[in-house]
Amino acid sequence: MARNASYLIELACWRNQVEIYFSVVQRKVLGQLEEALLAFQQRYEKSAAPFQWTFTREDLAKLMIRLRAKALLRRLKPANTQNTSP
Repeated sequence: MARNASYLIELACWRNQVEIYFSVVQRKVLGQLEEALLAFQQRYEKSAAPFQWTFTREDLAKLMIRLRAKALLRRLKPANTQNTSP
């Protein structure tokens, strides 16, 4: 039983360290990110203008067909013939 208690204590210490790390991330990084996003939004709202969509459902259907065909060709291509050059 003492061995299990020791394991739980080590696990709890590890979890505490993870919680501390994410607390720092939340305070510093996410706070800065929020400020940057809000600043961007304010700048964008000043210059934003309505736009007309030109990508139609038919365009999307054609794109999806091409992507599916490309994925199928990749799956059918034997592994030893794949290009390994950089």
